[in-house]
Parts: sequence; structure tokens; C-alpha cells
Amino acid sequence: MSKQLTHETDASRYTLVIDGQLAAVADYRINGDAISFHHTFTQPNLRGRGLAGEVVEFAVDDVEKTTDLTVVPMCWYVGDWFSAHPERSALLAR
Repeated sequence: MSKQLTHETDASRYTLVIDGQLAAVADYRINGDAISFHHTFTQPNLRGRGLAGEVVEFAVDDVEKTTDLTVVPMCWYVGDWFSAHPERSALLAR
């Protein structure tokens, strides 16, 4: 099984592709000095495997490493991800 995590800047999303097929997505919008993650999606036949968590972690890591943006978790899943990873809360917009 081959997995590829990608930041598709033109589409304002982070993706996880497994064996050539789109598996999970985290969509965002940039608003000033913040990035709002407003939607995550996992293909129904692949749910329950932690794939959305992988793409969100990749996205948060990328935001932290390559920008000075704060994160606004508009999507419930991203909010839950931050609740499960309190060590990353410094990235959240206040």
C-alpha cells in the first residue's frame, strides 16, 4: 500500500492518497494571519482507520513548519484532534 500526503495549495486543501486514490482531505481558508480548517472528509469505505487524523496531523505540522499562521478549527473533527493533542494548542488562534 502506498500513501502520499500532499498540500494542494491551488485547491486550499491537504490530501491523503492511498494507492492512487483520494482517501482523506482537510480543506482550509486563509483569513489574514489565521488558517481555518473548515472541512475534513474520508472516503466512506476507508473510515475508522485514522486517515483523517493522518491528514490533519500532516496539515498542522506543515502550518507550524512553513508559516506563522494560527489555526482556527472550524470543523468539529479538527477541533477534536486538537483536544486529543493539547501539546499542539499553542497553534490555536486565541
